[in-house]
Amino acid sequence: MWPSAEMLSNIKEASQSVVSTRRPWRVFLDLSAFSLPSSISEATTRLAHNLTYFLFNYALLLLLIFLLTLLRHPFPLIFFLLLFAAWYFLYFSRDDLPIALLPLALITLVALFATGAWLNLLLSVTVGAVAVCFHAALRSTDELVGDDHESPYGPMLGDPAAAGAYVPV
Repeated sequence: MWPSAEMLSNIKEASQSVVSTRRPWRVFLDLSAFSLPSSISEATTRLAHNLTYFLFNYALLLLLIFLLTLLRHPFPLIFFLLLFAAWYFLYFSRDDLPIALLPLALITLVALFATGAWLNLLLSVTVGAVAVCFHAALRSTDELVGDDHESPYGPMLGDPAAAGAYVPV
């Protein structure tokens, strides 16, 4: 059963959405933005906001942790670096609907089990999830909330003076 063009298009849009959340590392790692949340409610709000705001950074962090778990195994490390390069050039960097999605996914799954890296992936996802939740809950969102581009309403919730005065027609 081959995936439909609509499903491939949805996967492509989702992956581009993740890449579009790329934030500068100096903002991501700004030590002055870390503070303890005052309540569980504030921690969960921070978690939800930071997970969407820093999605690409968190995904890259998980990838880095996975590659670090492979340092003691040079063959899988080299193989997965090449495989990630293939994913980037054959899937993520293309604007058209690439036909390489299914072969790349199959090669990745076979490689995970053939090289024994599935255990490293499980370990890195576990460690990465703890690190991501820790960062997201402790990172304040005060200076991130004012970013109008992140609002689902766009500039409607921004500074009215910056948007210009309302002129009836």
